[in-house]
Amino acid sequence: MPIVHVNVWEGFGKEKAKIVIQKITKVFVDLGIPRQAVEVIVHEIPKSRWGIGGEPASEKFEETPSK
Repeated sequence: MPIVHVNVWEGFGKEKAKIVIQKITKVFVDLGIPRQAVEVIVHEIPKSRWGIGGEPASEKFEETPSK
């Protein structure tokens, strides 16, 4: 039984997660794996806990306020 972990930044959203789950499941079903055997887990991780190039993504990709 395949278990797929998908790590995304916090705020990815319920609808996008649903689409990811459906499409990843379809890939395995197309390979002959029974749908009920496929598990997909979407982890939403805060940018402050995700490091890129030695710094937190929250600092590397700071949101600039809209004008």
